[in-house]
Amino acid sequence: MNLRNFFLYSFIGIFFSIPISANIDQLVLKPGFEISIFADDLDSPRQMAQGDNGTIFVGERTGQIVALFDSDGNGQVDSKRVIADSLNYSTGVSIFNGDLYFSEISKIWKILDIEDWLQKNHSGFPEKILITDDLPDDKWHGWKWLKHDLKGVIYTNVGAPCNICLSENPQYASILKLSGNTWEYVAKGVRNSVGFDFHPETQKLFFTDNGRDWLGDDSPSCELNRVDEEGLFYGFPFQHAVNVKDPEFGDIKSGYDYVTPILELGAHVAPTGIAFYDNNSHFPKEFHNNLFITLHGSWNRSKKVGYKVLRVTLNQFGEVVASDDFITGWLEGQKVLGRPSAPLVASDGSLLISDDKANVIYRISYTQ
Repeated sequence: MNLRNFFLYSFIGIFFSIPISANIDQLVLKPGFEISIFADDLDSPRQMAQGDNGTIFVGERTGQIVALFDSDGNGQVDSKRVIADSLNYSTGVSIFNGDLYFSEISKIWKILDIEDWLQKNHSGFPEKILITDDLPDDKWHGWKWLKHDLKGVIYTNVGAPCNICLSENPQYASILKLSGNTWEYVAKGVRNSVGFDFHPETQKLFFTDNGRDWLGDDSPSCELNRVDEEGLFYGFPFQHAVNVKDPEFGDIKSGYDYVTPILELGAHVAPTGIAFYDNNSHFPKEFHNNLFITLHGSWNRSKKVGYKVLRVTLNQFGEVVASDDFITGWLEGQKVLGRPSAPLVASDGSLLISDDKANVIYRISYTQ
């Protein structure tokens, strides 16, 4: 960041410092990596996006969109600014061509040239432009994830308004993309995807799906899926994971074709974010094009699971070669110390992880 922006950002927002007491000592990483607190004093941070000037934008589930500034580039945020508030579950953010897009349950908004606006305006809120308000307004599985493809088409998710049900509204349980003013189906039969990303080379969409509840501790598994052809059906509510027939709806459609997941993540682990490592300047070569998945953790299992960041290695065909733990330690026995929510690969090659329980964003860097 140049000197002009340093002084500018020093006078806007709210200054805050990283507390010495921030508890990251319990977190376990792969050898050669270290973790630090990038930002704290947030309020249920979820998805993040980064502007061309380095500003990190984060959607807070409690109704705010916040801009975070690391003015001196030391890997710690020194000021922040709320740029939209009083929103309804504002979890999703994405940037395309300098414009910031963010979500509510039933709406998607846009702010034009957001970083330019921040440089010129030291107070107030930027004008937000309504992109759409025709998505379902159910809070159950209603929060959104946003992502643009290379052409600027925006993708989002609509979760099922239930644990298990068959809805008359075809928008439910799907991933959609906005083509002009029309929603098109990318994937159907998706119970609750809260994370998807495009492969850096093939541009195929990969997405997670949260499995249904109340079929026991160990079934059905949450999923990682790949979209080879848009508009296909992925099983919900008739079939779950690779081969789990739903006891209530499974007989309605038996013997039909559906797309099976490329990886079972485990029952109740609750994947809530996904990001390909697409910056080749920082992490070792073996991490390039790897997939990072945040497992938010179980809420109704007799023994808690999840609460970690998973690394998935793929081959050239997008098939899973291996999966292993990248960060653990948020679960101490049955005590929950944090809930990783979403990953973001920053422009400097570091990996940012939001935590909506500890209300912080972590920064993972490679040191060897």
